[in-house]
Amino acid sequence: MTDATGPENDRPDPSLSVIMSERKRLINLTYRLLGSLTEAEDVVQETYTRWYAMSAQRREAVDSPGGWLTTVASRICLDLLGSAQVRRERYVGSWVPEPLPAATEWISGRWGGSIPSDPADRVTLDESVNMAFLVVLDLMTPAERVAFILHDVFRYSFNEVAPILGRTPTACRQLASSARRRLRASQSADAPAARHADVVRSFKRAWEAKDINALIGLLAPDATATGDGGGLVPAALHPVEGAEPVAHFFAGRMDAVPEMTLLESTVNGRPGLVAQLDGVSVSVLAFDVEDNRVRRIWAVLNPDKLRPWRAG
Repeated sequence: MTDATGPENDRPDPSLSVIMSERKRLINLTYRLLGSLTEAEDVVQETYTRWYAMSAQRREAVDSPGGWLTTVASRICLDLLGSAQVRRERYVGSWVPEPLPAATEWISGRWGGSIPSDPADRVTLDESVNMAFLVVLDLMTPAERVAFILHDVFRYSFNEVAPILGRTPTACRQLASSARRRLRASQSADAPAARHADVVRSFKRAWEAKDINALIGLLAPDATATGDGGGLVPAALHPVEGAEPVAHFFAGRMDAVPEMTLLESTVNGRPGLVAQLDGVSVSVLAFDVEDNRVRRIWAVLNPDKLRPWRAG
């Protein structure tokens, strides 16, 4: 990225390496704040645009470029989260965060392949990006989400969070505390990774065989399955609830699309499945597994959210 603010800036920007080194952290932050890879990239791009829109003298006067970038990106996300609540009221069907593949990168306006050319563009896969976590984050108020992610995930002090939210440190502490209560009330004790993978693999086999009884046995009695087609492709408008209805729903999908192929894959850092037709990913499924049974399934079918899964 170059600085185009005038002739005075023809000389190399001494802060360029410092500024660009912040990119990975900003991508990680904005994805967690928004649950959307596309919007996260847009926010980071806008943040850099605002940085380079300042004169060289103003940039040099910034004591902490990283802090400036974080503040601007967080405030943009805060505004987007407020408008997102309105947009999602008009969204067709359920809204599910964009799923992340095992290696995620967004390079020069296009999705790259499985081998990233720029590690700075990766989203770090940890417990704060698993689908169950992101779904709960989406239930928070924008201020709760920003306070919680900045403090609990990225370890900013409440004194640092306060000017970003325009609130007192005490108020920010209360927001983060409220967010934690939401998480405790909603999250389950997820199975260890190996057991989670075993359950998902067994679900795949039962689904491929259209074995209703086996599917029911793998599902918690109160299991739910949520599909996100965004009105662009067919998907259940409301979550399917209960082990038997969920089992019949998935078996019915295999009947309706017998040529569908299921692949095991990492989805947001956890074992999941990808459904393909003619080699093209048409659905990505994330699972919440507890006590060796599937409690929740999130199936993303919206093609706008599957671009990293469709890259060649």
